[in-house]
Amino acid sequence: MRVGFIGLGSQGGPMARRIVESGYEMTLWARRPESLEPYADTAAKTAQTPAELAAASDLVCLCVVADGDVRQVVTGENGVLAGLQPGGIIAIHSTVHPDTVRELAEQAREAGVAVVDAPVSGGGMGAAAGTLLVMVGGDTEIVEKIRPVFETYANPVVHLGDIGAGQVAKLLNNLLFTANLATSVTTLQLGESLGVDPAKLGEVITHGSANSFALGRVVAGGGTLDSIAKHAGPLLRKDVGHVAGLADAAGATPGVVLTAADATLALMEHPR
Repeated sequence: MRVGFIGLGSQGGPMARRIVESGYEMTLWARRPESLEPYADTAAKTAQTPAELAAASDLVCLCVVADGDVRQVVTGENGVLAGLQPGGIIAIHSTVHPDTVRELAEQAREAGVAVVDAPVSGGGMGAAAGTLLVMVGGDTEIVEKIRPVFETYANPVVHLGDIGAGQVAKLLNNLLFTANLATSVTTLQLGESLGVDPAKLGEVITHGSANSFALGRVVAGGGTLDSIAKHAGPLLRKDVGHVAGLADAAGATPGVVLTAADATLALMEHPR
């Protein structure tokens, strides 16, 4: 299988390297030529446009940032759909709204192309170690066909259902992470009010039954959300907003988890 990869950032870059170093014929494209320089020591080829990349690929993986970026790369002038042949597959690793991948899947189907949504969790270190979590939505036969590519950088690869299911799972994961940030910060603040040093309390809880990834990030950030807000605040706000909209459309009640996530976003805007 020939693989194209677009989105060579801190997470996508290690993913692409794992694929090409596993022996797959690979083509890369990036808006900025300097993004391609780290792959000069690999067998990867480069393309001038997403369409040129797609013409040389059976599977195109996208790891760009936002819904608009995904749409532009797939359907824009000289986009992936302009070059991918019938029978080709697009895997969207970006975290976007489920409706975005469903709409793109409809457009791609008219060209004989399949789309799966496959958002990831675990960061660049997870990709480099081959331990990313991939949450997949799409046709079972297509998912199984491309699973070996995903397994070059991921373990586990979880197929959740039809197109869009991977995005829903990723958004819910990010909702709970956001909620846990608020409970972690306020717990450390409460401990300080009760005379327990926040750093020491953080050390205790990270070795106890209440430990969480969110708490670890708060402790690493000195007990505040300042660092997380700077690097991930807008993305978390986007994801929480998507979940709130999905829940409202479905008539579902997200309950305390959305309340806690909103508290985190408030803390990021108005830190203690």
